[in-house]
Amino acid sequence: MNTKFHVASDLLFSCCFQLLVHDSPPPSASAFSATSMAIHKTLRTKPKPNRSPIFFFILSLLAIAFLCIFSSSISIKGSLFRSEKIQAETHESRHSVGHEKYLYWGYKIDCPGKHCDSCEGLGHQESSLRCALEEAMFLQRTLVMPSRMCINPIHNKKGILHHSSNVTSEEMWAANSCAIDSLYDLDLMSNTVPVILDNSKMWYRVLSTSMKLGTRGVAHVAGVSRVSLKDNSRYSNRLLINRTASPLSWFMECKDRNNRSAIMLPYSFLPSMAAKKLRDAAQKNLIKVRLGDYDAMHVRRGDKIKIRKDRFGVDRTLHPHLDRDTRPEFILHRIEKWVPPGRTLFIASNERTPEFFSPLSVRYKLAYSSNYSKILDPLVENNYQLFMIERLILMGAKTLIKTFKEDETDLSLTDDPKKNTKAWQRPVYTSDGEGS
Repeated sequence: MNTKFHVASDLLFSCCFQLLVHDSPPPSASAFSATSMAIHKTLRTKPKPNRSPIFFFILSLLAIAFLCIFSSSISIKGSLFRSEKIQAETHESRHSVGHEKYLYWGYKIDCPGKHCDSCEGLGHQESSLRCALEEAMFLQRTLVMPSRMCINPIHNKKGILHHSSNVTSEEMWAANSCAIDSLYDLDLMSNTVPVILDNSKMWYRVLSTSMKLGTRGVAHVAGVSRVSLKDNSRYSNRLLINRTASPLSWFMECKDRNNRSAIMLPYSFLPSMAAKKLRDAAQKNLIKVRLGDYDAMHVRRGDKIKIRKDRFGVDRTLHPHLDRDTRPEFILHRIEKWVPPGRTLFIASNERTPEFFSPLSVRYKLAYSSNYSKILDPLVENNYQLFMIERLILMGAKTLIKTFKEDETDLSLTDDPKKNTKAWQRPVYTSDGEGS
């Protein structure tokens, strides 16, 4: 309720209370009958001389209060459609560029669907979130984002995950997730795609209004193209579109991303939208300053090097050259044409073997995020935040080498394709292409 409604309600309650205090005990039935008869007398009838002046004062206040409540209730329904109401939300600056219609995909990324309970890694969830953002951008709607993002246990070592059997699913979700605005700067993001969170007052206001509007308030859709959502008035005129995305993953709704003309947001969009405290840690709090002029390398090993045996007991993997190509001796040979000797080389990797990359120090000055633990430890609550800082450092390097080639101009450690081909092959460990 708005302030006007509360003030009027309080005034009405106060007036009623005063009336009960100043008047005598509740009137009898005969008194009500006499009052009813008096109403039908002509205006020439003189008022009773013994009527207290305070009675008319209280009656006037009651009339004013009633008018305030009545006018307030009329305005509530249309208030959501005015941009000044949007600006009155918790994050006012975010809504100054917002749209007056909304798009909702779900309370968790990739929900409902097969990944709803399992929780994928940050890159997977960002692909899904970017897809939802692109659709909101295309439809010129404000995206209602999940307020939390799940953290996959294999991508976290900060000790925030709990596994007690005495907690509810909601408590487990809270423990195994983080606030999404601790990862991303939503005000900065809203400069490109307006967003609100699903725990905000604005979202509850949208829900309330959509229910009052009935069938004109919300459209529940599944399997409908974004072009239809924009062009068909059956959907475009609704205050809220509630999309049920692909059960495989949200990003399947953007499966034409190989068509470059269809891409509205680049892969670098969400990494560049890191929360301000994370951006400050990477850019302003001396990490980049201390690195100076540097090159960088992102090495994915742990989550990508998966080995399984076939029915004959032979090792098989989806990326047959990855383990070989990301070992120090092969990295030295691969990057020598891109990174001159003596350069500072920042390494971001999920390899957990201590000193794994130390052999590279024969040619380069090595740097890791762990070198700056005094800056990062008080700031970083989980590995997602740590990786987002590392990505910002990677993006600031003079020469950046990725694990997989994602674009034709990328420099990469391996020529294996990043996409999971489902073709399990024998791993290769030698330079001549033979297995071990």
